[in-house]
Amino acid sequence: MKPLLVLLAVALTVVAPSPAAADTPWSGRADGFAGLSALGVDGTTGGAAGPTVTVDNQADLERYATASEPYVIKVRGSIRMEPYGKEIEVASDKSIVGEGAGAEIVQGGFFLNQVHNVILRNLTIRDSYVAGDWDGKSKDYDGVQMDGAHHVWIDHNHFTRTGDGLLDIRKDSDYVTVSWNVFSDHNKAVGVGWTPNVVTKVTMHHNWIRGTHQRNASIDNTEAAHWYNNYVQDTAMYGTMIRGSGKLVVENSYYRSVPDPIVAKDPASQVVQRGNVFDQSEGRTDQAGAAFDPSAYYPYRLDPAERVPAIVSRGAGPLGGERPAPHRITVALDGTGDFGSVQAAVGAAPRGAVIIIKPGVYREMVRVWAGRRDLTIKGATGDPEDVVITYELPANGAKFYGGTWGPAASATFGMLGSDITVEGVTLRNAYDEALAAGPAPAVRTAGDRITFKGTRFLGNEGTFQADGRAYLRDCYVAGDVDIVRGPGTAVLDRCVTESLAPGNVAAGGSVLMTGSRLEGDAAKSVTLGRSSTQVVVRDSWLGGHVKDDPWEGEGRFAEYRNTGPGAAVTADRPQLTDDEARAYTVRAFLRNWALPSGS
Repeated sequence: MKPLLVLLAVALTVVAPSPAAADTPWSGRADGFAGLSALGVDGTTGGAAGPTVTVDNQADLERYATASEPYVIKVRGSIRMEPYGKEIEVASDKSIVGEGAGAEIVQGGFFLNQVHNVILRNLTIRDSYVAGDWDGKSKDYDGVQMDGAHHVWIDHNHFTRTGDGLLDIRKDSDYVTVSWNVFSDHNKAVGVGWTPNVVTKVTMHHNWIRGTHQRNASIDNTEAAHWYNNYVQDTAMYGTMIRGSGKLVVENSYYRSVPDPIVAKDPASQVVQRGNVFDQSEGRTDQAGAAFDPSAYYPYRLDPAERVPAIVSRGAGPLGGERPAPHRITVALDGTGDFGSVQAAVGAAPRGAVIIIKPGVYREMVRVWAGRRDLTIKGATGDPEDVVITYELPANGAKFYGGTWGPAASATFGMLGSDITVEGVTLRNAYDEALAAGPAPAVRTAGDRITFKGTRFLGNEGTFQADGRAYLRDCYVAGDVDIVRGPGTAVLDRCVTESLAPGNVAAGGSVLMTGSRLEGDAAKSVTLGRSSTQVVVRDSWLGGHVKDDPWEGEGRFAEYRNTGPGAAVTADRPQLTDDEARAYTVRAFLRNWALPSGS
């Protein structure tokens, strides 16, 4: 079908509604730095000086986006890019705007290279993730990348599950405004920098960054970065960071469940922050230097920070909101699934969804965020060796901006939601403890009522970090020191716990092992539990690796009806009576938890 040419009936100025606002309820005028006159450009009007065309395929989109003439390009429906990861090089004086609801660019994005006066609006840009390339090192597939561009307005879009960064503002790009966008369910959200020069000026306001791991945003060597009324929710590693000699002002933004919400990384980094809300967000909230005064550049109005979650969650993103994912979701590395990463599937899954993971090794970090409930994650074959989710970050590893990651950030699989079931997979932290000793959790359970069935947990120190309540049935847990640790509750029912080296099985919190096997090779080298803990081991088989005196410190320890070469009844090994043992069954130990059927 040939694009429909529409002649503009009136001439537009920078202050009048632009064709960029066509089919949307939003203003057509760019605000912030993109609205300023500079570098020979009178604000950001996109293709307002040219005709409007409507496209529904890649060929026509490329034809008009790369043309030397100005165009307002209306995208109708879904355009799937070929080859996979294709980034269309957009020429100057273009508006690329979704027509109504449902306009999207799939498996690709846009590249703005040394161009100016570009508007991208009302689009979903999604799914160029390269399966297995969690860090985005093999292919640089961004949602939008700009190098040396100026006067760019990115407004009311949704960026999700791209190959590398969702949005990269690079190499002296200038006079950029990023407003009312959603950035979700990915490793890297927004990056600004990739230059030794301190020239970039960028405004970011009313954006919703959620379910991401890093670059929320990461801002380097900016002359002026203005960050206001943004909602940052559920991030794994850090929040908003200023780097190098950059200057950042953070105003009236809301951070929910974000570690290290505001970070000034380097000695020359400057950040002024005021009026922000930090909700369940611990760690750094830096102030450094004087930065700059945004009102010296342009007028703006701040919404109250406490209202930002409601305002932004209601107003950010394209028309029509997000396309709902099915209740049965498939993850596969070979492109045959709904998603190529487990994190993407978890982020998209509705309540009550079942995620089926096809065989393969998935190198990624996964977070089941605090708002997720009633979710089941299953290996497709039922054999946990067929599906391996792995990463290699130690808790004592140094953050690149100071301090250490800790168990929460370093866990390969983090369970912050509640009523989650995981079946038939392997969760592994592959960190090599020969590099430096310390915990490297394969999983962390911080939510409530987390169930694992037929799951393998592989690591060394601190393999299973129990910060909430977790129930393990027919599982395998391998490690050396503090194999099961943390202040929470863990019940291991009919599980195998293997000690790979001298150490101890449990530390901290409350642990019940029942009907299980405790295995290891080094004779008399392992304690069952140590200080500040309650550990009960009952009706289990204990290998010869268990010490004759298997308890260390002043914790509450007990055994009951154990067998095997490591079992014994001595004065150093407290035993439950039959009456006491009734309080240490699975259901009694977990209290008020309606366990799944078959448990």
